[in-house]
Amino acid sequence: MVTDQRVARTCSVLFELNYKVLLVGRQQKTSKPLEKRDYDCMRMKLLFEQGPQFYLFFNIRLFFVLLFTKADVLLANDLDTLLPNYLVSKLKGIPLIYDSHELFCEVPELQANPGKKRIWEKLESWIVPKLKYNITVNQSIANYFTNRYKVPFIFVRNIPHYPKIVSLKSKSELTLPAGKKIVILQGAGINVQRGAEELVEAFQYLDDNYLLLIIGSGDVIHQLKQNVISFQLQNKVKFIDKIPASELRHYTANANLGVTIDKDSNLNYHFSLPNKVFDYMHAGIPIPATRLPEIEYLINNYHIGTFIENHEPKHIADQIVRFLNSKEYLEYKSNTFIAAIENNWKTEKQKLIDLFNEIK
Repeated sequence: MVTDQRVARTCSVLFELNYKVLLVGRQQKTSKPLEKRDYDCMRMKLLFEQGPQFYLFFNIRLFFVLLFTKADVLLANDLDTLLPNYLVSKLKGIPLIYDSHELFCEVPELQANPGKKRIWEKLESWIVPKLKYNITVNQSIANYFTNRYKVPFIFVRNIPHYPKIVSLKSKSELTLPAGKKIVILQGAGINVQRGAEELVEAFQYLDDNYLLLIIGSGDVIHQLKQNVISFQLQNKVKFIDKIPASELRHYTANANLGVTIDKDSNLNYHFSLPNKVFDYMHAGIPIPATRLPEIEYLINNYHIGTFIENHEPKHIADQIVRFLNSKEYLEYKSNTFIAAIENNWKTEKQKLIDLFNEIK
């Protein structure tokens, strides 16, 4: 609830359309305090924080919260909230909007567990074909769902507001070294198979003039910290836990490169278009990336970055050095401002407004 920019932007659009909004999420031991918002938020405390027990209790608790909360429209964020929203929408006879943030059934965690994957696939294939209002994060995933389930999906990309930061915090204020070239990897999904392990390892081939800044959360963070110790990279890699977008912008804008190097190891990553691509674009920093369809289109269309050809750590290190010292670097940096003007939430949110007005 704190760091999910997509959910926050959707709630804000509903608030602008004069809906009374209640955002329901879960309370974890590590949850950050909520920033002040224009709409109401509710955090559910659960007995379990992960595993099958968590999903069971989360869905039961969410079902009863929704059942006893007055609502004219329900919006389910991702597949793991869809079942209780669907059941309550049927019981109350009210519209349901499904916002799929990714190809949930194709994430690596489920690829490694066929039994769990079958359960989620059966749930998705049971409910989604019955839904009238569906949203997802890009054209490729919208096409995938429409072809699979024969129902329309619109796509609303995870584009943040184009921030006009009046007073950007300095590196010293952020406790960042003034003389180093900073490479940033950020996000709430720094998980396996997203290139983070190889990126950390690449820094053993770079001198002390380079710093890798990893900001966010994910299931591979613990392993990355172990790798930093193993490769003795404590002076070259800095970790910061997930922070609100308003704080994150200052760090991003002080970096020299923004990295997104997910591996093409599953359909979810193949069709991904991470929020951080737009965060980097809006912060004015060029992007080294892997050649995934949605990302490659943006980078090539606006000439705002370059690509790695494989995930060998030495190759990644060489590409970072080459890119930062290339004559094209300043051109790519300049182009990010053009890309940011054309890709911003002000224009992207119109698709949501049209959908909500249709439901009214």
